[in-house]
Amino acid sequence: MTHDTDGADAPTDRDLTRLLQNLTVESDRYAERFGAAHGLHRTDVNALAVIMDAARRGEPMSPGALAKELGLSPSATTALIDRLQALGHVERSRPAGDRRRVALEVPEAAVEANRHLFVPLGIAFARSWAGFTPEERAVVARFLEVSTEAMREVSAEWESPQGSDQRRR
Repeated sequence: MTHDTDGADAPTDRDLTRLLQNLTVESDRYAERFGAAHGLHRTDVNALAVIMDAARRGEPMSPGALAKELGLSPSATTALIDRLQALGHVERSRPAGDRRRVALEVPEAAVEANRHLFVPLGIAFARSWAGFTPEERAVVARFLEVSTEAMREVSAEWESPQGSDQRRR
C-alpha cells in the first residue's frame, strides 16, 4: 500500500493512512465525550450529525432515510428517535402537502446546545489551520473529500447484499 511520492520528504500512503486513522480515533473520542455530556449513545450522536447535515443541505430527513444511513432496523431507529425526542434533540414534524410523511428536525435549542460544544473545536481547528495558504487549504479539502469517499466505498463493501442481514438491531 505504501507508495513513495515525488518529494523526498513527502508522507507516504501509509503515513497518510496512519494520520487519518489518528484523526478518526480523536474524532470518535470527541463524539463520545459530546454524547456523554448530553446523555446520548454514540449512535444518537451519529444520528444527530446525519440529521443536521441533511438540514444544512436543505434536504428533509425521514426515519426511513435515517435508518438506511445508520444501518439500523426500523424498530431500532424508532427507539433512537424516541430517545432523541425525549431529550429535546429532535422533533418529528409532518411536511405540508403530505401528512403521511414524517420529517426529523433539530430544534433551535438543540442546535444552540450543539454549537456551544462544537464552537471550541471549530476555533481550535481554525487556529491550527491559520498558517495554511488558500492553495494549501484547497489541497486539504480535496484530500479530505476523496478520503471520505474512499471510506464510503470500502465501507459499502462490508454491507450485506440483502441490506438487512447485517443491520444493527
